[in-house]
Amino acid sequence: MMTNNEEFEDIKEELKKIVKQKGLKYTEQREIVLEVLLNATEHLTAEEIYNEVKLANPDSNIGIATVYRSLSFLEEVHLITSITFGTDGKKYESNTKKHHDHLICISCGKIVEFIDEEIEKRQDKIAKDNGFKVTSHVMQLLGNCKDCQ
Repeated sequence: MMTNNEEFEDIKEELKKIVKQKGLKYTEQREIVLEVLLNATEHLTAEEIYNEVKLANPDSNIGIATVYRSLSFLEEVHLITSITFGTDGKKYESNTKKHHDHLICISCGKIVEFIDEEIEKRQDKIAKDNGFKVTSHVMQLLGNCKDCQ
């Protein structure tokens, strides 16, 4: 997805800056987890991220608990986002893509990203009509994909 080395370096510098501001130690583990998500072509579970980390870095001693902690931190500082699947857990993606919304199949878990300018305009109008200034929003449409209908 991203693979542009210059973009990755910029995001890595942003991560270093955030970690420093929070008075925390910069860890290679967070960087590795972030890199997996930046290069992912789909939304990944923590377990899938862990498997990618182990595949790309077989000599690393990163455990699944470290992956979960890294994901939690990266989401807290808004470098990644997640979609919750109730008892089925979460799937993660990087925050580097243009704003988009999601169609989520409740049967197989398939996620389709979409952008609809008309929906965006309607949301802005609705907010304005009600005296709101939108700072962020998430739209997830749940249903069954054509394969699961």
